[in-house]
Amino acid sequence: MNPWRLRLLSRLDTLGTVRAVAQAANLSPSSVSQQLAVLEAETRTQLIERTGRRVRLTPAGLILARRARAILDHMNSVEAELRGFGEEPAGLVRLGAFQSAIHTMAVPAVSRLAREHPHLDVELLELEPHASMPALRGGDADIIITTTDFDELPLGPDLDLVPLATDPVLLVVPPEHPAAGRGAVDLAAYADEPWAFDIPQSYMANLALRLCRQSSFEPRVVCRFSNYMMTLQHVEAGLSIALLPGLAVDRRYRVATRELATPVTRTITAAIRRGSPPRAAVRAVLEALRHHPELPLPDGE
Repeated sequence: MNPWRLRLLSRLDTLGTVRAVAQAANLSPSSVSQQLAVLEAETRTQLIERTGRRVRLTPAGLILARRARAILDHMNSVEAELRGFGEEPAGLVRLGAFQSAIHTMAVPAVSRLAREHPHLDVELLELEPHASMPALRGGDADIIITTTDFDELPLGPDLDLVPLATDPVLLVVPPEHPAAGRGAVDLAAYADEPWAFDIPQSYMANLALRLCRQSSFEPRVVCRFSNYMMTLQHVEAGLSIALLPGLAVDRRYRVATRELATPVTRTITAAIRRGSPPRAAVRAVLEALRHHPELPLPDGE
């Protein structure tokens, strides 16, 4: 069986449609369908059922798709062992991280790894929690930095977790705003303010909306940005206020932050696929991510 075709089948299980697989693999939908048909011929087994313009995996296809992840991970592990007999971390590790963790956690870790392990290559991917978990499960990332608090897409028993840090959620306001003093704030006092939100269905958009509704108001959203720097610029200009994780607040922007009267924190964790022991390169990246003395560790660490 061709490993590349196995990865396409695994992606189909994770992403659900041929079109989504094609976009992830930079192929046309017809090319993906053709390669999956070749895989069916190689295995002499029907792997896909076609109902109109949609497809779904057969029971045999589901089994092969889920076993394929372990097969592909094992192949990567063997390749790394052959390169350095498992002693020196080597090869490619794809690290997915959400936006605010990239400059605070991922980039410092990758910089240290470049000095300490010259044969190790880390490909850094910006992936928010709603996208990083499917990427990890589908084999498009080897490690992700995510949060255990994303209720819409929970972490399951198929993943191993490495706690990294905790991060408070803060109210961010312009520097001249009346709320720019000291002390914790009650969100209900800001029900009439213009709000800056993340894009719909993202972790922070869902969390901010939930916190506002728990304070008995529907926020008046005046802008949505997928980039925290744009959000901070908007707040700095006096056009909105926002709820942001502490890691996202870049001190280069003139904004004020206030803690919430009812504290909210997110737990930041690294996740890898559960299965065979992680290869040396993956272990090295995990260890580098854990080395961040400037960030608070989760309780019990």
